[in-house]
Amino acid sequence: MDIDTIHTIQATAYVILTGICVVMLYGYLYHLYSSEKKGLRDYEKYAKIAVDDELDSKPLETTSPWEKKKNKGESA
Repeated sequence: MDIDTIHTIQATAYVILTGICVVMLYGYLYHLYSSEKKGLRDYEKYAKIAVDDELDSKPLETTSPWEKKKNKGESA
């Protein structure tokens, strides 16, 4: 393999990996937008974590042990 072939392979791999990263980023942003729009999550309250970071702050979400097992697929 000569040096030109190696450079061509590197450039092609760079373009492909950059394209994959862009698609993944836009997919993640779409997921965040759609889940907030559907009302599944409220990301505004997660943004307030940086401001309200005291030890005695109330938790953002409370989950009972039964819900944790339900989410994992285990029986209660």
